[in-house]
Amino acid sequence: MPFQRIEAEKLSHSVVRQIEQLILRGILRPGERLPSERELSERLGVSRPSLREAIAELQDRGLLSTRAGAGIYVADVLGSAFSPALIRLFAQHEEAVFDYIAFRRDLESIAAERAAIHGSDTDLKVIDTIFRKMEAAHSKRNPSDEAELDAEFHLAILEASHNVILLHMMRSIFDLLREGVFFNRQVMFKNRTTRDLLLEHHRAINAALQARDPQAARAAVVEHLSFVEEALQAQRKSEKNEEIARLRYEHEKTRG
Repeated sequence: MPFQRIEAEKLSHSVVRQIEQLILRGILRPGERLPSERELSERLGVSRPSLREAIAELQDRGLLSTRAGAGIYVADVLGSAFSPALIRLFAQHEEAVFDYIAFRRDLESIAAERAAIHGSDTDLKVIDTIFRKMEAAHSKRNPSDEAELDAEFHLAILEASHNVILLHMMRSIFDLLREGVFFNRQVMFKNRTTRDLLLEHHRAINAALQARDPQAARAAVVEHLSFVEEALQAQRKSEKNEEIARLRYEHEKTRG
């Protein structure tokens, strides 16, 4: 009979699988530093030699990397979803900006719906904590902090959806948003009326998630990103009108 004796799994293999799961689920993020060898071996309940063996295997797989004198870090496993040439193309064409918002609206509304259903109590607490930080930044009128917290808020919802493909794909796309490839979010947060409305949208999204109301959460995200689209269109139109007015002024000036 082709049966083989079952042997206990090596401790290093158990460590590898646990760290893999943490990276897969987005709990350990790219660029995040792991605890020291001593602390990690104690928390995992394994010997240092077993831990070193696991770390070496994860480094060979490209999931962890060593920084001289700094420790062990989660590798940049995301990279970019797009080539540099395509990123430059996105930045140069307005069509890509609004397609990007439509793409986010479709996927993030689904993620919010899933988060309301599948998110753990801890997931929802994290989202609520980020929203409270958004309120604090709003009261201080700090558009830079608000823009950064906006990204954290939406990424926390993606994490709470517990769909690893959706999470990792959207993380890559959010990196481009932070870099200003699609549009400068800080400009939007500098407008008082827009800032107030954006905060209320995030409040509605958070309230629906905390109430575990999937339909309300999905609708709130759709409303929010539809508003972002409209606000961006108005901003672009205003910029074009200002440019036309400037050109007319220059023309009249040269004629005079």
